[in-house]
Amino acid sequence: MRILITGASGFIGSFIVEEALKRGFETWAAIRKSSSKVFLQDERIHFIELDFSSQERLEQQLEGHAFDYVVHAAGVTKCLDKNDFYRINTEGTQHLVNALIHLQMPLKRFVFISSLSIMGAIREQQPYEEITERDTPRPNTAYGESKLTAEKYLSTVNSQLSTFPYIILRPTGVYGPRERDYFLQVKSIQNHLDFAVGFQRQDITFVYVTDVVQAVFLAMEKGTVGRKYFLSDGEVYRSAEFSDLVHEELGRPWWIRITAPIWLLRIITWCGDYLGKKTGTMTALNNDKFNILRQRNWRCDIEPAKKELGYEPQVKLAEGVHRSIQWYKENKWL
Repeated sequence: MRILITGASGFIGSFIVEEALKRGFETWAAIRKSSSKVFLQDERIHFIELDFSSQERLEQQLEGHAFDYVVHAAGVTKCLDKNDFYRINTEGTQHLVNALIHLQMPLKRFVFISSLSIMGAIREQQPYEEITERDTPRPNTAYGESKLTAEKYLSTVNSQLSTFPYIILRPTGVYGPRERDYFLQVKSIQNHLDFAVGFQRQDITFVYVTDVVQAVFLAMEKGTVGRKYFLSDGEVYRSAEFSDLVHEELGRPWWIRITAPIWLLRIITWCGDYLGKKTGTMTALNNDKFNILRQRNWRCDIEPAKKELGYEPQVKLAEGVHRSIQWYKENKWL
């Protein structure tokens, strides 16, 4: 079996590559010329450069290949210009799907890595309820909107061409070794500062990277074409629990915990966005991040994934934080 993994050099993509190799797939890693191969060292990996900005170019690059499975993990979570979210996450997906269809690729499954962020801030009244597949998405970030638009395109293609075998996975916050966004919070705690936002209760969900990978291969094997599955570790955490676990793993350094009001976060993220555009440097605290940080309810219903795919999360937050911190230390990130 031959599998193509886009975004293979990234955090989630590199773990999917490793699992595909373990399972004996002929594994093709889609990368850019500028992509780092630091996590793609296995000599069994086949590399292919793909240009998602052009359907015509993709067809040229994919010509002569026949993949059984495609996992589309390529995308961006931070951009200086919000239009880049749509150019990369939405149009890039459209171009890839169109190229695969035009080339009559004999796919068994096309797995698209989307995000819980496509739902936006819904069910925000306490007591919080799980976000379900029956809820209407209302994304409040450019990132979420770009992923949702890509999802809608897949649905449109499937209604016009019922043979395109796509499945969508919607993970909540994905963390683990090699991840850089949560790592910034880890680094901040190591430097004695923990920063939280808002005084209203916040329910957070997480999913460890290898559980996302588990879901990818279950979707390839058992997923119903056209279905969309939320992914988490099955637990709900209060906003301080991640910080507490990180603090414990770091040996309890002295720290200052600051809980800032929403209005102060608005000022900080606006300044971060402005400075980022002025300097051309991506910042973690930007206008898109503002809506993510202020959102209070990240509960989601994973029962469909459990019942239909056989998905069973293996790593809860305490163990996942332990593994992540150990990796950061071993690899000299900390």
